[in-house]
Amino acid sequence: MKIGNCDILILPGYAGSEDGHWQARWAERLSTGRIVEQDDWHHPDAPAWRARIVSAVTEATRPVLLIAHSLGVVATVQAASDFPPGVVRGAILVAFPDVETTPNLPASVTAFAPVPREPLPFPSLVVASRNDPYCAYDRAEDFAAAWGSVVVDAGESGHINVASGHGPWPEGLMRLAGFMKDL
Repeated sequence: MKIGNCDILILPGYAGSEDGHWQARWAERLSTGRIVEQDDWHHPDAPAWRARIVSAVTEATRPVLLIAHSLGVVATVQAASDFPPGVVRGAILVAFPDVETTPNLPASVTAFAPVPREPLPFPSLVVASRNDPYCAYDRAEDFAAAWGSVVVDAGESGHINVASGHGPWPEGLMRLAGFMKDL
């Protein structure tokens, strides 16, 4: 699959994608990419976030590739069963946050629990860091296995965001290209 032949929906997590975040950069750089906006990035509402994602997928005019980060991963996995069949061709799920067991998360974030464990109806990659403060690597592997996702070990990359030194994240773009080639 080529970028010009699909709608790339970019799904940020809690607090959105600030300037310099790889998702914001990709939205600018990828000709068919766009961020799916939420009403309030700092006070997420799980049903509203899922509905916005389902709406974006439903309104797409081409096959869809999803690129989710952090809480956007959870919302995507929760929304997947409501997508029109066959529209989403794949998903890259980066830095899954364990909203079920991570201590000290805001109540609006833990309200996204529980996280579904059913297989996703499309190919997916879960990019997981070995030192993500929001999810132990083995937990990310466990959820990825339940979803039928391929796990990409990102090494010690923190939460794969600006704070962990991942502004443009060229390694992620290489993963994206390889993933799309196989779709």
